[in-house]
Amino acid sequence: MGLEGRVALISGGGRGIGRGIALALARDGADVAVNYRRDEEAAKETAEAVRELGRRAETYAADVSDWDACRQMMEQIAADFGGLDILVNNAGIASRGQSVADTDPNEFERVVRTHVFSAFYLSKLAVPLLRARPRGDIIMISSGATRTFAGNGAPYNVGKAGMEALAKSLAKEVRGDNIRVNVVAPGLVETEMGKRLARATRGVQNIRDLDSSSPFGFVCQPEDIGNAVAFLCSEQGRYITNDVLYVDGGGFPGR
Repeated sequence: MGLEGRVALISGGGRGIGRGIALALARDGADVAVNYRRDEEAAKETAEAVRELGRRAETYAADVSDWDACRQMMEQIAADFGGLDILVNNAGIASRGQSVADTDPNEFERVVRTHVFSAFYLSKLAVPLLRARPRGDIIMISSGATRTFAGNGAPYNVGKAGMEALAKSLAKEVRGDNIRVNVVAPGLVETEMGKRLARATRGVQNIRDLDSSSPFGFVCQPEDIGNAVAFLCSEQGRYITNDVLYVDGGGFPGR
């Protein structure tokens, strides 16, 4: 969709949805900075896959819930690539599926920091770089969980809701700078986190056993999320900002 010459940073970009986004943006011409926290091997594999598509890729180890780590990483990316055009706040972790009464306060803080603070830190650091470019895009990867806010998942629900609130506020602040801010909210996706969720909530060992009961006959794939992000960042998505795009096949059956 014509992303040539643009540079994208994807937090948590080495695996799962992050990898799907990295490859989708690279196919459309973007160079990619792949952030990871622990899984260096996966990040390097994703970067190599980007290079095989003819684009530049570099990997950056940083805990994005830490301000100093984010600042140092962003400075290095700006030096390596000469700027930034697209930020995808994708890094996230699951909560343990407990009630509010049974949730450890440390877990609540850890999950919310990973989703909300990291998105705030990276967005704050990215905005000056994006203002220097002809166009900027910030995408928050939220969740279909914000459709229902089901019980036994308050830390995750709050984290994703916080990301969406940040996006809504930021979109209004930077529209005059030709920066678009949008949210992509996946449903169940075939990733390691998705597989664990399917085992815990659907009672299946193989997530693809859910294909027949899923919208359109298949469980959502990481590339489906990547394609949505690429569209929003493309010229075709130029008039979209301050919006939430649910990529969940319309939600659960009957919704």
